[in-house]
Amino acid sequence: MTQTLDPRHISFLLAGPDRAAEIAALHAKLFNPAWDEAAVLALLDHPAAASYIALTGNPKLTVGFVMSQIAGDEAEILSIGVLPAVQRHGAGRAIMEALIRSLKRAEITRLFLDVAADNEAANALYAKLGFKEIGRRKGYYQRAGGPAQDAVNLALEI
Repeated sequence: MTQTLDPRHISFLLAGPDRAAEIAALHAKLFNPAWDEAAVLALLDHPAAASYIALTGNPKLTVGFVMSQIAGDEAEILSIGVLPAVQRHGAGRAIMEALIRSLKRAEITRLFLDVAADNEAANALYAKLGFKEIGRRKGYYQRAGGPAQDAVNLALEI
């Protein structure tokens, strides 16, 4: 992607089962191990799913996604990702803010997520958004060729 990303020009679409292949392909570019299309489809097809894709450019390019689920008045982010070419340009923040607005409208009061302790950019973003650490899972994220990383459990009152 050669264009400069302006987060004001990102569109958000509700991601249903028809977007499973697209999200799985993006997930594979970002995570190891990645979730396959069947796993993503199962999440998107769940009745409690609250998932979105982020698009920008002309023609539209999917630059990110967020998959979450709602339970009562709480929600949990299951996975979120932004294309490497547009990371650190506001796309992650825009995706998070769009999800939070959507959850507020649904009267969700608390949002949870886990993040790798060594993911400095994501941890900084979540802190700026007001997330607070509520716990840790030691050695949760296994890394090929590297040490396991703790999962930092975060929560946001919304």
